[in-house]
Amino acid sequence: MQAGMSDEPMVPPGFAASLVEIGQRMDRCRWVPGSAGNFSARIDDERIAITRSGVHKGRLTDDDIIAVKYDGSAFDPGDRPSAETLLHCQIYQKFAGVGAVLHGHSVAATVLSMASDAGGIAFSNYEILKAFGGIRTHETEVILPVVDNDQDMPRLVARVEPLLEMGAPLGYLIRGHGIYAWGETVEHAFWRVEALEFLLACELERRRIK
Repeated sequence: MQAGMSDEPMVPPGFAASLVEIGQRMDRCRWVPGSAGNFSARIDDERIAITRSGVHKGRLTDDDIIAVKYDGSAFDPGDRPSAETLLHCQIYQKFAGVGAVLHGHSVAATVLSMASDAGGIAFSNYEILKAFGGIRTHETEVILPVVDNDQDMPRLVARVEPLLEMGAPLGYLIRGHGIYAWGETVEHAFWRVEALEFLLACELERRRIK
């Protein structure tokens, strides 16, 4: 499909290639088992590139990256975007500086989000906290919010909204599901996912050895 009257593909090749490559990286980290996870990137003020539903993220091709509008609907009626597309759209609409959103299903994120009914997981005294903007010392505590899962996407979006209204958190967890994180670019979003997954893995290990 063409974008407007030009010959430009609806998803420019560079956007598709970057999401395909990030899928391979996240697959090597074992953060996207089966067809789990979804990735997106902001193309412009009208289009978002996002992974097609039901595909293995470690085996993506350019054809598995499709274009959606900011209401979550596909430009091509025959395309089926990720079931969680609205969660991506919500972040882009809320934060103008966000250029990419990544979602994975790691063991640590899934287990820790189910370990209690708390609304967040606290991290403190980790040097890697300085990987996040605005944090200058390990001697701080940050909270990664946790929201209850819901198969009703508009209802889940409404549940996430208060977290985003408070500003840009590190990301958030969906209980029993996985992590959402974002950044200015696909690469930046991956760094944030990687840092969060490191923190979650450390917390899981600390609880195991206590």
